[in-house]
Amino acid sequence: MTYALRKEGEFGILFNMEKISLNQSAEQKVLKGINLIEKGDLPDNNLDNIWVEFQGSRGQFLAKGYLSAQNKGAGWVITRQQEELDLAFFVTLFQMAWNKRQAYHESKLITAYRIFNQDGDGFGGLTIDFYDGYSVFSWYNEFIYSQRAVIIEAFQKALPQIKGGYEKIRFKGLDYESQHLFGQEAPETFTVLENGVCYQVFLNDGLMTGIFLDQHEVRGSLVDGLAAGQSVLNLFSYTAAFSVAAAMGGAAETTSVDLAKRSRELSQAHFEANHLELDHHRFVVMDVFDYFKYAKRHDLSYDVIILDPPSFARNKKKTFSVAKDYHNLIAQSLEILNPNGILIASTNAANLTISKFKEQIEKGFGSQAHNYVQTYRLPADFQINKKDESSNYLKVFTIGI
Repeated sequence: MTYALRKEGEFGILFNMEKISLNQSAEQKVLKGINLIEKGDLPDNNLDNIWVEFQGSRGQFLAKGYLSAQNKGAGWVITRQQEELDLAFFVTLFQMAWNKRQAYHESKLITAYRIFNQDGDGFGGLTIDFYDGYSVFSWYNEFIYSQRAVIIEAFQKALPQIKGGYEKIRFKGLDYESQHLFGQEAPETFTVLENGVCYQVFLNDGLMTGIFLDQHEVRGSLVDGLAAGQSVLNLFSYTAAFSVAAAMGGAAETTSVDLAKRSRELSQAHFEANHLELDHHRFVVMDVFDYFKYAKRHDLSYDVIILDPPSFARNKKKTFSVAKDYHNLIAQSLEILNPNGILIASTNAANLTISKFKEQIEKGFGSQAHNYVQTYRLPADFQINKKDESSNYLKVFTIGI
């Protein structure tokens, strides 16, 4: 049963609410502060796309939230208070999230960052990114998408300084992935700053924007000279943002490898935005595992290798899963890594704990001596739910040999 949005006055009631009893283990999860609801937590797995009041095993109030199937779970706890989830609630939510990022707003070195991050900011299923005055909303399930009218209205009331907004559809079932939502339209492509480096972005071309914002601290280490004077291999490079950061930090040369044909064009745009000559920077359209073979055949080796694969990928030849196959990336990288080299090992797989990720890395290194130089998790603009480890999905190790 789905309830339509209903408004009574400016800050009126938005919806009716179904009462649902959680099983005992789910009740304990909610009491511990975990907000993600999974199918196994529910008495009826067919419930979907409804606002709910979660009750405990004795019928007592636990929380308010909603149910909607998505890649990550079956719904979310929104509040453990007996409060109305009305327009005023969302206005306050967005104002609080904005105020947490004051250091980013005031910086002259960064103009692209996250301003709302799912349950880290009090509402799972929604993220909002900021690109030099424009906002990008990502809807992760059908129900939160159905409520977007009131969410956008609240956002505009809370943050009237935002010039315009776009949306990304991150669930299946609609016939589009991206569109303009409100306000001014951004240029088709434009540049943003991160650590003082320019990156070309695009807000209305599929699900991507040209840069993954959660990696800005890792890129910052490269801008600060981690690869100065060295050769860098960037695998699964997408638009080569790591390579540009390394080049701006003094890398002698970079090689960026990605299977997507468009990666070359998008990567060059970042380099050109920073007036970098391309003489010592290569862009290779190739499967990463094929590139390992190519590099060995041609006696190529590198001082720094960056590994940031998708959590899961499939092509005509094979499938790749971070949880099962990351050790192969490590092992094959070591074969073309120079003595005293550095590996940057990264994953954004939320279902893989940091300890399990480290097990994959250790399996790849085998008996090869190595040391962990630096560890990165999500940066401060990507607020997390500290009670839920899966909320802090990014795991990056800088490793020296």
